Amino acid sequence: MGLTLDGIDKRVEGEDHLTGMTLDLQSGSKNVILGRTLAGKTTMLRIMAGLDRPTAGRVLVDGQDVTGVSVRQRSVAMVYQQFINYPSFTVYNNIASPLKVGGADKKEIDKKVTEAAGLLHLDNMMDRLPSELSGGQQQRLAIARALVKEADLLLLDEPLVNLDYKLREELLEELQQIFEKREAIVVYTTTEPSEALKLGGRITVIDEGRILQTGPTSQVYRNPSSVKVAELFSDPPINLIQGELSDGMIRLGTDISVPADRAYPTLEPGRYRFGIRPNHLYLARRSHRDVKLKSTVEISEINGSETFIHFSFNGCQMVLQEVGIDARKPGSDIEAYVDPDNFFVYSPEGELVMSPNGVGPTFYIKEQHFLP
Repeated sequence: MGLTLDGIDKRVEGEDHLTGMTLDLQSGSKNVILGRTLAGKTTMLRIMAGLDRPTAGRVLVDGQDVTGVSVRQRSVAMVYQQFINYPSFTVYNNIASPLKVGGADKKEIDKKVTEAAGLLHLDNMMDRLPSELSGGQQQRLAIARALVKEADLLLLDEPLVNLDYKLREELLEELQQIFEKREAIVVYTTTEPSEALKLGGRITVIDEGRILQTGPTSQVYRNPSSVKVAELFSDPPINLIQGELSDGMIRLGTDISVPADRAYPTLEPGRYRFGIRPNHLYLARRSHRDVKLKSTVEISEINGSETFIHFSFNGCQMVLQEVGIDARKPGSDIEAYVDPDNFFVYSPEGELVMSPNGVGPTFYIKEQHFLP
């Protein structure tokens, strides 16, 4: 099965929710839609499913226009953020419900329900009601009911957002294994770059209802085609420093000069925006090429097993991501180090010029590239 969104627009009460969306998805593919809240992710899924109709454009399945075809006539299953289960049905009957509606016989229902329940560790809870399950178990139940349909299109709309960290990690790992065994087109939406990276497959980064970039997840992460993509596909968002290349030297602020000959020998003189991911800033020098950014701590944000240290440099707000707990006090001095080989280089307009692996826009294979 192939699914195509062909120039999709969606307007609601005069407001643009989606604009010019074109995307091709193939059978057996694992696809992540990454974007902030209200970026248009749920609207995309609802149009793919046939729950909503676009204002303009077409939805094609294997080349056939199905834009006006009801969801009931499509081979689709959907899992939502909320735990949507039948409260008066047992776990068994919740999972079995789409099979019963489809007219499957009892032997087939038993077999498929047992398999789905086993995959999601619900096989010892078949007689329980949803109210007797934990939040994670309820979401597992919703996913099991979607899987048992064996639909050609499986849509998951931020299915782990309401679970705690440990449950999210467990279920994400299980979902990866489940997706690998299915021939369906899987589409998974998230606001979390870390989830996108763990799932792998292909990614589509969207913002304000527009596709910014799409391609293999690892390629897009290594070569974000615009500043906006780099900000969205980094948590915390990528740091950006204004700089200039002249006389073979990259100058950041008034006191840092870096030779451009090694990492960026083909970069033309001019002004640029240099991107540094927070995990590429360090509190200790790691090599002789590292440059030092001196500043003062604005806030030290402890987030579980990591610390995000906020400071400013050359008029730009910066975040350093440190493994472990580092409770530095606001106002204390900080020296952060970065290897210039890890700079992303963007034009003043925000378009990728060169990434840390030396890939520029001429050599980076992009399926789509919409600059914000």
